[in-house]
Amino acid sequence: DVQLQASGGGLVQAGGSLRLSCLASGFAFDDYSIGWFRQAPGMEREGVSCSSPDGSTYYSDSLKGRFTFSSDNGRKTVYLSMNNLEPEDTAVYYCNARSLSGAESWGQGTLVTVSS
Repeated sequence: DVQLQASGGGLVQAGGSLRLSCLASGFAFDDYSIGWFRQAPGMEREGVSCSSPDGSTYYSDSLKGRFTFSSDNGRKTVYLSMNNLEPEDTAVYYCNARSLSGAESWGQGTLVTVSS
């Protein structure tokens, strides 16, 4: 079974940084797109960043430059480094894996709270 375990969220002041981790198991990285989504209170879930099986990395235009996606295939872990955080970044951040056939799996989410 595909399993995704996100961690690293917490409370940070505006302007601060956090790095989220997502430990993956049950699938081969090369066959999946892996990414980060977030859902703010009262809002729909939105895409943050993802990496496709060919290694290409995509970012939400509004977050490009502050957020960086990285991965350690040996550790089967992907990361989201977030800098210069703003209160508007407060959300539950989810790790997502999508197979070549379109099947999706979600992690449990990790809460990021940015205080002003």
